[in-house]
Amino acid sequence: MKRFLILFLVFAYGLYFDVAAQGTVKITVANKSDISRKDAVVEVPWADILKVSPNIDTANLLVVQALAKQAVAHQLEYKGSKNVQHLLLQLSVPAGKTVTLLIKNAKPSPEVVKTFARFVPERKDDFAWENDKIAFRMYGKALENTKENAHGIDVWAKRTTKMVINERYKLDKYHIDNGDGLDYYHVGKTLGAGNIAPYIADSVWYLGNYTSYKVLDNGPLRSTFQLIYPAANADGLKISAVKTITLDAGSQLNKISQIYSFDKQTEIPVAIGFILRNEPDKISLTDPNGIVGYWEPAHGEDGIIGVGAILPNKPKKYVWQKKQLLAVSAVNNGQPFIYYAGAAWNKAGEITSSEQWFEYLKTYKKYLAAPLTVKVSKK
Repeated sequence: MKRFLILFLVFAYGLYFDVAAQGTVKITVANKSDISRKDAVVEVPWADILKVSPNIDTANLLVVQALAKQAVAHQLEYKGSKNVQHLLLQLSVPAGKTVTLLIKNAKPSPEVVKTFARFVPERKDDFAWENDKIAFRMYGKALENTKENAHGIDVWAKRTTKMVINERYKLDKYHIDNGDGLDYYHVGKTLGAGNIAPYIADSVWYLGNYTSYKVLDNGPLRSTFQLIYPAANADGLKISAVKTITLDAGSQLNKISQIYSFDKQTEIPVAIGFILRNEPDKISLTDPNGIVGYWEPAHGEDGIIGVGAILPNKPKKYVWQKKQLLAVSAVNNGQPFIYYAGAAWNKAGEITSSEQWFEYLKTYKKYLAAPLTVKVSKK
């Protein structure tokens, strides 16, 4: 009898634990397009989750696929706030299909870090960021008035899913391939790999390097930060800027939101640019719908880097200069101008030709036009 009672209690406890772990929140992610999405980072509004489960425990939050029972990588996104703004999920959704997820009250395993960003005071105020595909950096005020100064976006080629920024700065030999990639991309006095600048009187006006920064979120699936640029002169116009950069796991492209503040007028022309190498025939893409790409020539044994951007609308024009290719558009005073820019390295083994790179850019634009839809409900 005593043994029976013990068995009954064990069974009852197991039943209770199983019910408690089932969770009450269901998330449905639908792909209504004809393009499959692989390892996409999906935003679920936290306010929608709270409506269904007001007392949800963020310290014991496990997301699983309803059918496969497999855990799904997640991140709580704050966007610089004290409160959660989104639940970020990384998952694949075939074309025309729907994936159902459940939130369970259970302790998740530690997430694999796939994005990272940080200020680098030990290297003259660099700001560097990366994901599991590629890495970038921008230059700070301490680099101005030096021979190394540059205003564009730099690319750090990598062929590993691991984070490499800290190790490379520590070794201080990142211009040499130590097995996972290197920094051989040259920026100079250009916009590098897709930076933006005022384009006034047929000239690019570099406003100087950033003077302060804010990290809004930092992995494991998304890193977001801001770079602040004080007012500088552009053809007699005082212009200041705030640049917000977001990089998701699995993406070759950054989401860049640029806000310019200026007086006297409501709109100014701007250019998104890419440094050109010394080669007779440029392999490039200048789509009239706002997709621009450039596939560089091979840099000896270092390989080939492709760069590109997706604009929010049709550019006013494309301009070929001696040193860079520019996509010219316009921004309104105090309003965010959002575009996507990034790079790929052929020695990473995923995008190895200009055709693949340009197709990646075209497909990404289709993703933006037909985002995954999310619905939150009670299970």
